[in-house]
Amino acid sequence: MAIQTFARKEIKFLLREEQYAALQPLLEKYMQPDKFCMDGKEYGIYNVYYDTPDDFLIRESLSKPYYKEKIRLRSYLSPAGPKDKVFLEIKKKIGGVVNKRRVTMTLEQADAYILHGIRPDLSNKYIQQQVLEEIDMFRSRYPVLPKQYISYQRTAYFGKDAPDFRLTFDRALTGRRSNISLSEECYGDLLIPENARLMEVKIEDSMPMWLTETLAQLQIYKTSFSKYGIAYENMLRSRQQTGRIQIPVFQKRRHYDYA
Repeated sequence: MAIQTFARKEIKFLLREEQYAALQPLLEKYMQPDKFCMDGKEYGIYNVYYDTPDDFLIRESLSKPYYKEKIRLRSYLSPAGPKDKVFLEIKKKIGGVVNKRRVTMTLEQADAYILHGIRPDLSNKYIQQQVLEEIDMFRSRYPVLPKQYISYQRTAYFGKDAPDFRLTFDRALTGRRSNISLSEECYGDLLIPENARLMEVKIEDSMPMWLTETLAQLQIYKTSFSKYGIAYENMLRSRQQTGRIQIPVFQKRRHYDYA
């Protein structure tokens, strides 16, 4: 297993196709494509989000608290096989700063751990064991299970002069709330218009001036966007239209104990 840690700000923008096209000359000038995105290529990202039976985590997240956390399982293959590499991630947002820690394991190990509590043997991997202990604490507070599948196609760039500065563009965002497993084929309902792209600016400090000026010129404005949140709200609207449920009122933390 391997571990990676990220701490950064993530600022999101929803782009029309013509706005994305207008950005291309500047991306070529200031940015370097990710190694998986050379020659205009993109790659797929496939996620399973975990939540409580009553969707407490996403409801809490949508209430925009100062602090929130979630866990998800991510793969770059679809469908993923039992021995394929996946990433179990715990992601926290504190006052706008995102911290993500993740451990690499096989899909077989991840399912055994999340679904059945069978912990992988990390006795000789101290740092990785620390991350799993953090996830153990999370799971002790929240009885999570697979609740949402989300996939998308991504193009990613790094700053030529600032490799910690990253831009990603996601399209074909799809979600579903059935057959929620990375071992299943990629399919679902669109979460954004077919020709739209979700741009995420991932920075440690501030955006470069060239990007700030360009966004203003192209009338590209910051938006509050959660992939899981949009999928959940779409589900609520669909069920409300059929008379199956009422949209719940977001409540303060009371169902689960925050240690």
